[in-house]
Amino acid sequence: MFERFTDDARQVVKLAQEEARRLRHPWIGTEHLLLGILDEGHGPAAQALIGHGLTLTDLHGWITRITTPADDALDPDALAVIGIDLDQVRQATEASFGPGALDPKARRVMPKGHIPFTKRAKKTLELSLRESLALGHKYIGSGHLLLGLLRGGDGLAVRALVEAGVDLAALRADVTRRIPPKAA
Repeated sequence: MFERFTDDARQVVKLAQEEARRLRHPWIGTEHLLLGILDEGHGPAAQALIGHGLTLTDLHGWITRITTPADDALDPDALAVIGIDLDQVRQATEASFGPGALDPKARRVMPKGHIPFTKRAKKTLELSLRESLALGHKYIGSGHLLLGLLRGGDGLAVRALVEAGVDLAALRADVTRRIPPKAA
């Protein structure tokens, strides 16, 4: 399937992997693909998303909030009630074990090399091929990737779009209109 990918679609997948690494996620999910589409910036999918009011900064912030676990175990106010100063504990811990030693995100071990796609992200790639074929295209571009995300209908990417107030049907029509009939 990847041999059908245009340069912009390949760039989206590369950027999705970079987003996963930056967020310290050991997977590439639909949310990373959506970030990759926006980060790519000039393809039909990015232009449709921008046209619907989405920005990479806003989307990145939303996904970070959703995918970063709350640090409920280290409540400074609760610890202060029993006489523990969290700042002092943090300073002592970092002095012994290094910066971010109490940060669960910093402790997450990232895989070297390839980061696997989630089942939902794999399904999105499969659906992008189906979208391409349904439009009579012999290639898969970033627009087809966005159509695959929308057709999947669930996952963090679609949830982010809905919560951002995007009309999914209008977005689908917009990106479909922007996809060129032949690979550029």
